[in-house]
Amino acid sequence: MNTIEVRTGSREIMVNITAEVERIVASSAVKTGVCIVTVPHTTAGVTVNEGADPDVQADILMVLRRGAPDGLDYAHTEGNGPAHVKTALVGSSTTLIIENGALKLGTWQAVYLCEFDGPRTRKAWVQILEA
Repeated sequence: MNTIEVRTGSREIMVNITAEVERIVASSAVKTGVCIVTVPHTTAGVTVNEGADPDVQADILMVLRRGAPDGLDYAHTEGNGPAHVKTALVGSSTTLIIENGALKLGTWQAVYLCEFDGPRTRKAWVQILEA
């Protein structure tokens, strides 16, 4: 297993970690298999989405803010209840295909660590499985 460490600079941000995941896949020498990316946090997630237009990340964060807004009467009293809900919606892992020794992503796809309770130092764990 490999670890990617990410220092997030704001409360909510989507950090593109595709290049780091691709580097790990390339160094694994696995030609065909799967790459699992997971984050060991309850207020940060991981997703695959548009990598070319940063407005897409802004739109995703806007919709998540509307779906889990600050100011509701959350039972979790640490002040980060919305971050937990956003993480549950986004998810904490994604599985990617490895083909010919590289990630099999669509033309516009990128892998993002999603921060919902920053700024913090986060980890993404990357596990490569050979098929």
